[in-house]
Amino acid sequence: MTADSNSRTIIALGLEGSANKLGVGIVKHVYPDGIPADAELRPEMIELANVRDTYNPPPGEGFLPRDVAAHHRSTIIDLLHQAMEEAQITHKDLDCICYTKGPGMGAPLQAVALVARTLAQLWEIPLVGTNHCVGHVEMGRAITGADNPIVLYVSGGNTQVIAYSQQTYRIFGETLDIAIGNCLDRFARVLKLPNDPSPGYNIEQYAKRGTKYIELPYTVKGMDVSFSGILSFIERIAKNEPEKYAPEDLCYSLQETMFEMLVEITERAMAHIGSREVMVVGGVGCNVRLQEMMGQMAKERGGKVFATDMRYCIDNGVMIAQAGALAFARGFSTPIEDSWVTQRFRTDQVHVEWRT
Repeated sequence: MTADSNSRTIIALGLEGSANKLGVGIVKHVYPDGIPADAELRPEMIELANVRDTYNPPPGEGFLPRDVAAHHRSTIIDLLHQAMEEAQITHKDLDCICYTKGPGMGAPLQAVALVARTLAQLWEIPLVGTNHCVGHVEMGRAITGADNPIVLYVSGGNTQVIAYSQQTYRIFGETLDIAIGNCLDRFARVLKLPNDPSPGYNIEQYAKRGTKYIELPYTVKGMDVSFSGILSFIERIAKNEPEKYAPEDLCYSLQETMFEMLVEITERAMAHIGSREVMVVGGVGCNVRLQEMMGQMAKERGGKVFATDMRYCIDNGVMIAQAGALAFARGFSTPIEDSWVTQRFRTDQVHVEWRT
């Protein structure tokens, strides 16, 4: 049974700017037999545009919210024009405008939401506030074809082990303090590594040259992890004993220890729900070593790991358009008066109405 007897197409614009990556993406969802009323939505997803620009502070420095927001304000219109040209459409072809409602950094979120709100009113197009974390999950599902995996979401601001149940992405485990990406970024500053293309990527390259494993604090508490202790420890030895520990060995040891913590809690979640699939999403999910370790664990359990490349692991506008278009197909939209942003918007607060 369908809600629409004819073919239905939804074209969505996605605006992402929750951290230092600014992304504009456009997707086209095709429902050949119309949008089903009582079944999971599985449209044909066609990517029309995926453009991105990154704010990179000098080596050894982090990024301040006000500076990131200024970057987004100065760049977003050019990116928008670029995406529309790449997609070969005009605003008249759009069905909805999706933006990141949260979580993320306050000032950058506000800068992008202001643009989304303005475009929605100028073009008289519905607005769809989207959860950043759910965007990563839905983009991963669309690209990899994973059916119902355990999701490891690892980024600069989030570290979560997620499983789907009853129209909710439920969090089985998470960090108790800082995210794994934040830990990597902060240690990269200690080593004065460049921020281009990302601190985590540069740590990964150093780690590939490491040969000596240094024992570091390993903190797993049930299904949760903690990274603040390992960061304090490795910062101290890097600063106080530089002649004893090579940067390459420190990066190698940091990666191996933290990734093993993630493998442990992910495997426990797989065992709990009986899943044989793992999908790794988020910026840290680009790390090849993490994918290898997760893949080895999954193989030993008779399963497999799903991952995406840097086009989709790293924050992008397409993932916001993807999740937003699915919600829009189920009749969801955000009134202008409710188009605020929030730095705290948990994955399990979203009603995933497009799944059964």
